Amino acid sequence: MGGLWSQPNNKNQAWEQCNSSSVDTSKRLRMTSPQSCSLQISFDTDTSLIPALPDEISLQILARMPRSYYLTLKAVSQSWRNAVTDCEIYRLRKELGTTEEWLYVLTKGYDNKLSWHALDPINSIWQKLPPMPNIVQEEEFKRGLPGLMTTLIRNFLGKKDAAERMPYCGCAIGVANGCLYVLGGFSKASALKSVLRYNPCTNSWNEVCSMSIGRAFCKTSLLNNKLYVVGGVSRGTTGTGGLTPLRSAEVYNPDTDMWTEVPSMPFSKAQALPAAFLVELLKPIAIGMTTYRGKLCVPQSLYSWPFFVDVGGEVFDPVTNSWAEMPAGMGEGWPARQASSKLSTVVNGELYALDPSTSSDNSKIKIYDHHEDAWKVVTEKVPFRDCTDTEAPYLLTGFLGKLHVVAKDVNNDVKVFQMNLQLSGTDSYLSGTSGENEVDIWEVISATKITGAELVSCQVLSI
Repeated sequence: MGGLWSQPNNKNQAWEQCNSSSVDTSKRLRMTSPQSCSLQISFDTDTSLIPALPDEISLQILARMPRSYYLTLKAVSQSWRNAVTDCEIYRLRKELGTTEEWLYVLTKGYDNKLSWHALDPINSIWQKLPPMPNIVQEEEFKRGLPGLMTTLIRNFLGKKDAAERMPYCGCAIGVANGCLYVLGGFSKASALKSVLRYNPCTNSWNEVCSMSIGRAFCKTSLLNNKLYVVGGVSRGTTGTGGLTPLRSAEVYNPDTDMWTEVPSMPFSKAQALPAAFLVELLKPIAIGMTTYRGKLCVPQSLYSWPFFVDVGGEVFDPVTNSWAEMPAGMGEGWPARQASSKLSTVVNGELYALDPSTSSDNSKIKIYDHHEDAWKVVTEKVPFRDCTDTEAPYLLTGFLGKLHVVAKDVNNDVKVFQMNLQLSGTDSYLSGTSGENEVDIWEVISATKITGAELVSCQVLSI
């Protein structure tokens, strides 16, 4: 639930406060639509949620209401506020099958500040979340007074180097237990350990247990209800100010709020380089991670900025707690969004990726066939363009059982495209057709104007 809620428009139902009559002094709350007032609830000073009903029944009623109404419900009374921010009502929603999937999009503005926006895709309502805490200042405070005083003195004397003026960036985004997690990042010459959690039930942020080491541009994914983090970069310890790629991995258990070490990625392809100077020149780095068929799939590259060379990838099996080389077809054919990152998502058990356009070819949506260890084209009709001047011209995700792409159009409106082409394990991509004879494959399910925003990341929460 967002902190700054969109005002209801003439398409959506809204909660309104009704005037009480001079005869009836009790307060009334009604839900209105453009056509009629369909529901009325009257109550007095009774402490129960709904007078004359047991609270157990009242909770059943509230659990069936759309989440879009919950902000107004919190304004009714303290007991209603407690009810819609308590985990019990969300347990009931899951039990009743009334959970909703919302899309959460992270953007960066002209001022380089990050902001979150939530989309209710059923009602096409966008809402803005409360701002994240300033974890950069908190990390400086944790480093102690000497580090903080040094920063203040440098700022006073105007001696801030480029790294210290760098805005907060490079955080990883994950989900677990119905909450958003923002992990690490890079700012002021430091890779951060901090982990922030957003709870949509309370519409608030809090800091949880930090990672064991500072990481920026690391990759994260949910597996067996635990949040895995691999790779990323940190500041070098040699005093040169360079970036050091990380091979280490760790896993977060949201139930215990604890991190545990995971075996480091072996980067076996990097070890097979023919010349010693190449090993020093090209550094291995994880450029993506997706949970697929019960394992973590991590495509990798060797890089020496600004050059990147794909080297397949590795797969982590939580059962054996070990890494293995990624199947050749999966690693070598994994489409690249851009030089430093590969974008993918799993929808209904199928692994999808977006292959960006080139000077001679259009963008494509591809699907991985694990039987043949090969990527196959689903469609070449991709209704959005590449933006070379932005870090993430589009985002790939899956919700409501379909593939979606978040992109900016020529007017800089943020649009959510839904792919309506239905595929199954024996459908058209296995028979060699790419669905190019289909019409209206893509549908814009929602759009919003976010001034000056660049897309950074997105996640889906179901609560």
